[in-house]
Amino acid sequence: MDVIVIGGGIVGVATAYQLRAAGHRVCVVERHATVAQGATYGHGGIVLPTPLDAWFGPTFLGSRRGIVYRPGLNSSARRFAKQIAPLQAPDAFRAQWQRLRPLVELSRDAIASIEAGFHLEFEQREGVLHVTRDPREWEQAQSALELLGEFEMLHNVLSAAECAEVERSVPADPAFAGGVMFPQERTANCPLFTKLVKQVLDEQGGVQFLFGRAVESIRLENQRAAVELAPAESERKSTREVDVVSCDAIVVAAGAGSKPLLERLGLSLPFHPIRMLSLTSPIAYEECTPHLTVVDSVRRVSMTRMNQRIRVAGAAVLQPEREFAKPLSESLLEAGTALLAQSTHDWIPGAAKISAAHAWEGMRLLSPDGLPVVGNALHPRLFVNVGHGPAGWGLACGSAKVVSDLISGTPPSVPPDTLAALRVERFAS
Repeated sequence: MDVIVIGGGIVGVATAYQLRAAGHRVCVVERHATVAQGATYGHGGIVLPTPLDAWFGPTFLGSRRGIVYRPGLNSSARRFAKQIAPLQAPDAFRAQWQRLRPLVELSRDAIASIEAGFHLEFEQREGVLHVTRDPREWEQAQSALELLGEFEMLHNVLSAAECAEVERSVPADPAFAGGVMFPQERTANCPLFTKLVKQVLDEQGGVQFLFGRAVESIRLENQRAAVELAPAESERKSTREVDVVSCDAIVVAAGAGSKPLLERLGLSLPFHPIRMLSLTSPIAYEECTPHLTVVDSVRRVSMTRMNQRIRVAGAAVLQPEREFAKPLSESLLEAGTALLAQSTHDWIPGAAKISAAHAWEGMRLLSPDGLPVVGNALHPRLFVNVGHGPAGWGLACGSAKVVSDLISGTPPSVPPDTLAALRVERFAS
């Protein structure tokens, strides 16, 4: 089949890879000049989420210490926070993680297959250490810790002294509640991984990339589907004509850009956008630099060494939806940057030269039940792969396999209850 994938971030490129591996011809349409330029660009580096990383869990919106939260009196942001709140209860959180876990494990297998099959090096680093300062917040995370044991995920619960022993950059003073070490979980460079997979596709053939082209609309017909492409930026002054590219199926995997495209087709999904911030900082003092990834569990800030720099990522900005069309205000940017800087000061003091850091912000879509939307939608020729939230990298590689299976008519590689939990129909009123 001929398949158009809209979006050249990690989700779109992973989807293209799986479709090509299944024997389809693929065209990836991306509005930027190359891949990995949107939300993928500033990814914090954690490859696969654990229950402690699940953004719908008890340590995310439940604490709000990691949220730059400006909801307004009766805004969409406040309504969204109320929608997601029930998932913080232990039983609800467990049930939702149970649905998500097969997608995480499928993603693990998909990444391992790509990595081993093409001997890719993308700054992989083993070992993730979650640290928590306040005993009350440590108690709040217990439902997530219980899941680690129930699902036999390799981890070690550590005292503050033990945390400082396994990661010398973490100061034992002032005292803190403790931490959790995941010795086999990894961090890596998501933009680099995306570019390397694109390079593999270029070498193999069968995948075309159209850069600098925005999709204006999607056409769905019985026999074929098509996308209308706006003129390239260099041609916009000389022509208003759109290019129409036909295909057998379309996959919408354009991150935050997916929402308006789908709404034009009459599909309104209850996603809420969230801005994620990151700082990429030069190393200040080599002896203070962590060899593990350190995660401030309550603020939801990850601190990862990437060669001669440190990526500090988190600081989610939750705003009313109407404000996302505007640039982020200086006060919110300062608040988010201060949150990131404070985490580095608290947990890896002396490691990052924050004054010389490069700041970045990107948009991600959150769903009100914590799961992405993956599968067929509206029409037999239309598929979606969106709403992965902050855990976009790992989940993208598994959901790409699910989409490829569905388009190929192959039984999906996740259990029926997980597949049902990912479908767009779950939001039908």
